Parts: sequence; C-alpha cells; structure tokens
Amino acid sequence: MSSTETIYCYHCTRHHPKDEMRQIDTKGGKRWRCIKSIEATKKSSSQRDAFGKTVTTINKSENQARIKARMNAERLLVRG
Repeated sequence: MSSTETIYCYHCTRHHPKDEMRQIDTKGGKRWRCIKSIEATKKSSSQRDAFGKTVTTINKSENQARIKARMNAERLLVRG
C-alpha cells in the first residue's frame, strides 16, 4: 500500500490519508472515520457543533467549485 493512499470518511465526507483514519463498528457494519471526527465527539456539544459547521462549510464550498467548473466546461463545449 502506498503512503499516499486515501480513505473516504463517512462522517465528514472527505478523503484522508490512511494513517489519519480508523475503522469503527457501527450499526451498519464497519466504517472508516477520520481521527479528527472521532476526537470531536469527545468534546462539548458547542465544540462538536462548531466542528460540524466547519465541515459543512468546506463541503458546500467544494461542491460549489465543482458545479462552477462543470458549468464553465459546458459553456466551452457550446461555444466550440
């Protein structure tokens, strides 16, 4: 396995290097979760909420960038 391998974190919906991930048991079976999200569950509810809002902001920003790139690509195809 290469040191640059990443694994998808079902909790924060991002890919992380394997050494930042842990496999945990859930009701639905074993899942990969990043250490940051695991540690966040041990903090106060306000800190957990702040962590969740940060993850949501990052995800929204990444999605908007993907949509914008897709729209730009489509415009180039139409003009071409």
